[in-house]
Amino acid sequence: MNIKLVDVTLHIDEDLNAEQRETIKESLRALDGVVSVHNPEKTPHLTIVEYDPDENSSKKILQRVRDQGAHAEIVGL
Repeated sequence: MNIKLVDVTLHIDEDLNAEQRETIKESLRALDGVVSVHNPEKTPHLTIVEYDPDENSSKKILQRVRDQGAHAEIVGL
């Protein structure tokens, strides 16, 4: 079995507290195909999500963050 994994980096506009960031991380982890969610303390506006593109999409991941009430966008590298 060959699993493809990709990363998407999201920029969250608001200054969220630790509890709000954790709620978003848990919500993202619950999505199908999401393998990991990283939101470093040093860069709390950035969230990196690793996922299987056969199971989910960057648009759905972004929408999940927005559904939590945050304003966010995908950061292109």
